Amino acid sequence: MQLRKCRATSRNGFTLMELLVVVAILVVLAGAAVPMYLKYLDDAKTSMAWTNAKTLEKVADTYNIKMGNYPTSLQELAQPGSDGKAYIESKDLLDPFGHEYQYAYPGQHSTVGKPDIWSTGKDGNAQIGNWMTGPPK
Repeated sequence: MQLRKCRATSRNGFTLMELLVVVAILVVLAGAAVPMYLKYLDDAKTSMAWTNAKTLEKVADTYNIKMGNYPTSLQELAQPGSDGKAYIESKDLLDPFGHEYQYAYPGQHSTVGKPDIWSTGKDGNAQIGNWMTGPPK
């Protein structure tokens, strides 16, 4: 009587169906994660625009203390003074969305005679200004 030996077949890889299922799961997860990531990115840019507007207000205050009056435009802050140094670099006059910060002196939102400095936001129609107590939600 002869005994047959069962030989276990070994697999050296994954089947095509297993790979397709894994890829499908990854696509679904990425499809859910990307919109959430983009929202957080927009919120971060909005917060940065508000923080930069507050910083530009402080730079304008410094200009006022040194020169005796507020600048007529933000571009004055990027021009070298008598000492050859500018108050701020020209690249800092752009908001995180790539638009120029807007400037108005005297400001309509300030009760103490400070300038209004604001970003127009992602769509160009918003106002993210230095008069706000925090970035818009």
